[in-house]
Amino acid sequence: MLDHLIRNATLVDGTGAPSRPADLGIRDGRIARIAAPGGIEEEARTEEDATGLVLAPGFVDPHTHYDAQLFWDPYATPSLNHGVTTVAGGNCGFTLAPLHPDRPEDADYTRRMMSKVEGMALAALEEGVEWSWSSFAEYLDALEGRIAVNAGFMVGHCALRRYVMGPDAVTDRQPTKAELTEIVRLLHEAMDAGAWGFSTTQSSTHSDGDGKPVASRHARPAELLALSKAVGEHEGTQIEAIVAGCLDQFDDDEIDLFVEMSAAAGRPLNWNVLTIDAAVPERVPRQLVPSERARKAGGRIVALTMPILTPMNMSLGTFCALNLIPGWGEILSLPVPERMARLRDPDVRAEMLRRADSKEAGVFRRLADFGRYVIGDTYSRENEGVSGRVVNDIAAERGQDPFACLVEICCNDDLRTVLWPMPTDNDPDSWALRRATWTHEDVMLGGSDAGAHLDRMCGAPYTTRFLGDCLRGRRLLPLEQAVKMLTDDPAQLFGLRERGRIAEGFHADLVLFDPERIDAGPATLVHDLPGDSPRLDSKALGIVSVRVNGVETIRDDQVTGAVPGTVLRSGRDTRTVSTK
Repeated sequence: MLDHLIRNATLVDGTGAPSRPADLGIRDGRIARIAAPGGIEEEARTEEDATGLVLAPGFVDPHTHYDAQLFWDPYATPSLNHGVTTVAGGNCGFTLAPLHPDRPEDADYTRRMMSKVEGMALAALEEGVEWSWSSFAEYLDALEGRIAVNAGFMVGHCALRRYVMGPDAVTDRQPTKAELTEIVRLLHEAMDAGAWGFSTTQSSTHSDGDGKPVASRHARPAELLALSKAVGEHEGTQIEAIVAGCLDQFDDDEIDLFVEMSAAAGRPLNWNVLTIDAAVPERVPRQLVPSERARKAGGRIVALTMPILTPMNMSLGTFCALNLIPGWGEILSLPVPERMARLRDPDVRAEMLRRADSKEAGVFRRLADFGRYVIGDTYSRENEGVSGRVVNDIAAERGQDPFACLVEICCNDDLRTVLWPMPTDNDPDSWALRRATWTHEDVMLGGSDAGAHLDRMCGAPYTTRFLGDCLRGRRLLPLEQAVKMLTDDPAQLFGLRERGRIAEGFHADLVLFDPERIDAGPATLVHDLPGDSPRLDSKALGIVSVRVNGVETIRDDQVTGAVPGTVLRSGRDTRTVSTK
């Protein structure tokens, strides 16, 4: 007997093949039967009629930071609502394990680092996570049997370094030979337990809770190559890495480093995120140079890129992307009264604008068109009536330049004002360039950062928004190709065993959706994290059902309470994707 039977669905199987009408039967968490409508005669405990609905494989998000959130939210919302059944965590060099058992203060350091660098609410990290582990194996075991999604994790370079070197990990002191041996041994131990591989960051934007460069930024190439080589000694492993050039354009040393790391491991390396903008046509070719060189050197480098323009909010009162503009961090980190005084100074504002528009600002130049910002929530009587309005319009009425106008509004609220930057690359040429770039063999959709920067951006709904755009919006890609990009492509990169496609014998990770309604609602601020901390959320539209390992986890955008997810472990659940 089947556990569940779905009748009369429009099947999009993830391979890119044309859709077809089909019935599908599930048994013991697997896809047991696929047949033409009416072709399955076996009885089922439950069944449903999916006439008019699309049945697709569960979506695979290749870049998340759900490492902490899964402890208080086993449903990985809102990703699961939007059809994501498998998430890759442990990215950018940041993980919650290993933690040294003799230094309980390392957990506090890690919480403060994650709060700063990944925008996770400190109260949520303190109140919502058990912090009961030491080894990476114990961390994975702490999640086993209690999550609704399938989740795999890289092991972060920062945690490895901190475990071995303690506070010296964030100094210029390099590890001794014995210490490097121990760092590599710890990585081996984590991969033996099922870590997907190794992640690291060399990005200048990544600082810890004390404002110091995070531990992995102090590592030299020899250390990174030793760790990369270790990755290649385990089945089903990968590398994920971030350098400063990921945000705009790589320099020659960064290209050399990526190529050497991937070649040393004989494993794919993915990085995040390729920003595509027709106003900067030279960026895409430059960012794909590492991929071209890696293939010649026996490696493979994959660029992640988002298929939507991710909604973000910002503020002059809290840490956000504006702090990463050269010269801005020193001002925006001052105490609020002093910060307001500096921002009100015309000379200070002029210098800030100059720095924001300079070449060194790189991709952050996109944030400097303050006239295009929309004012979000406001908190003072002086700001009544400006919420929802474009700064350019308000500035014109007041006879101010846009940045001065924006600063005045924010100062009226003691810098609590929510700001919504409107994208500068929402033009036909940029979308045409995206469409062309998505088809490159070393470009993959993803980069949501779901689980991080919770009150500033909401990338998790990229799956539903992208499909809605393909079906009823710009129609840049046919549905079958779009689904493949969200399912089989990342599953193949990570070597996921029997996931990413709808095929008999595969795990029953499935999404059933209405093609007439599939989309994502607007991002809204909610306070549902431990400690009443805020985050941005987005409703899934048109998602009828999500199944993980055959068990329904979402019905009509509501979690069912089931937790059938699996902690995916390298080797057991992933096969080696060799580059040679």
